[in-house]
Amino acid sequence: MSIYTEEIRRRRTFAIISHPDAGKTTLTEKLLLFGGAIHVAGAVKSNKIRKTAASDWMEIEKQRGISVATSVMAFDYQGYKINILDTPGHQDFAEDTFRTLTAVDSVIIVVDAAKGVEAQTRRLMEVCRMRQTPVIVFINKMDREGKDPFDLLDEVEAELHIRVRPLSWPIEMGQRFRGVYNFHARKLDLYTPSKQTVTESVVFRDIHSPELEKRLDPELAGKLRSDIELIDGVYPAFEPASYLKGDLAPVFFGSALNNFGVKELLDCFVQIAPSPRPVQALERRVEPEEEAFSGFVFKIHANMDPNHRSCIAFVKICSGRFERNANCKHVRFDRMMRFGSPTAFMAQKKEIVDEAFAGDIVGLPDTGNFKIGDSLTSGENLHFKGLPSFSPEMFKYIENADPMKAKQLQKGIEQLMDEGVAQLFVSRLSGRKIVGTVGQLQFEVIQYRLLHEYGAQCRWEPVSLYKACWIESANTTQLENFRKRKSQYLASDREGREVYLADSPYVLTMAQQDFPEIRFHFTSEF
Repeated sequence: MSIYTEEIRRRRTFAIISHPDAGKTTLTEKLLLFGGAIHVAGAVKSNKIRKTAASDWMEIEKQRGISVATSVMAFDYQGYKINILDTPGHQDFAEDTFRTLTAVDSVIIVVDAAKGVEAQTRRLMEVCRMRQTPVIVFINKMDREGKDPFDLLDEVEAELHIRVRPLSWPIEMGQRFRGVYNFHARKLDLYTPSKQTVTESVVFRDIHSPELEKRLDPELAGKLRSDIELIDGVYPAFEPASYLKGDLAPVFFGSALNNFGVKELLDCFVQIAPSPRPVQALERRVEPEEEAFSGFVFKIHANMDPNHRSCIAFVKICSGRFERNANCKHVRFDRMMRFGSPTAFMAQKKEIVDEAFAGDIVGLPDTGNFKIGDSLTSGENLHFKGLPSFSPEMFKYIENADPMKAKQLQKGIEQLMDEGVAQLFVSRLSGRKIVGTVGQLQFEVIQYRLLHEYGAQCRWEPVSLYKACWIESANTTQLENFRKRKSQYLASDREGREVYLADSPYVLTMAQQDFPEIRFHFTSEF
């Protein structure tokens, strides 16, 4: 058994994911409150309120009231070390979220009780299923009118293709919401709207005890008993093994805004959620208990501190212990490096750490040494895969709107593209720069950040393209022929790889038929 086993077992690294506005960032804030990491939880609303959420710290996030970048927060709770990654819910930032899911061991999905499961949540669940990531569902906003709880459970099963088991059950909802019965702890948590927390928590081993009528109206008590009988009859008993395999999702009900049901979720989570799991590298499977250090960069963020123009590379530690000032091997460069000021995060606030263990996320100052997907090890050559860039769906030419600021624009584009928020292609025919993104909102964010963080002004010009695909072929004659016929649609990405920018679905299909020996890839990993 490794000397680090104890440290690794108390780690819980997870992401909170959902559709926009389901209450994800609010839930993160309340979890931080229980961990003592913050003392006043902020609300994610428009900038009418002075106190904004700790995890939404970028200027544009405060103005829009949405998360546009994943933020990382760590705190201690009941002897466990918890690392939360609060992800953007908006589909225009889905790529950031997909990559974040490669760095976590489990996931909490937040569902709005009124809206149910939405499209973006389905896509994120597909990534969890692909990676067999354990999932807990938190059905939020029970203090508002919403769908029937049984209908919500059916919807979660049907839409997310996963079996569910309620571990808490609501007593009414909206104006009539009285609290939840907690199966996991066998207790009744009662809710008073004005108090905004659990006002009374009573252990209830036997739900048929007449004591229940002293706490609830006889009608509500009867309904709760029949609901619980139905749940025990219809849903499978909760088995930690099925949850850890990703086959069964425990479901909790509550109201993050009113801080109700959040502590119960957290208490159960630290007990059942997995500690860091093995990670598959190209060469072999890496176990967290190994003594040799290894990790990979899953995210890069420019300008976390606007005063210093610094980039930070977020590294997920896969095995062993990371030490400040110890030699690490940068596998792509094949050279040893040392890091004097690695940081742990509380969103934008960061503190220097002397050591970190498997499951932790550390930030390394980046002066252009890192790319997403880079591996760091004690010396072994390991390559961690599964961090693709997806084919963008929207394209625009980017032009300099202020000739005096060409250098600032160049630097801004380089650093923002390093983050993986968008992709840059250079036309091989005209040399013009084309930015490709997953969603329209990305263009606004890039323009805003170039102006406010780099003092550079850019102008977008339309270009009519359908998809970018990376091409390769062993048949050089066919490849040359393709290059001649499609020269105006060929570009290079930042790695210098050849990219075909198809202008319509029909043209792409015809190209695939006319050139059968050319492989068209829709993610950058091939």
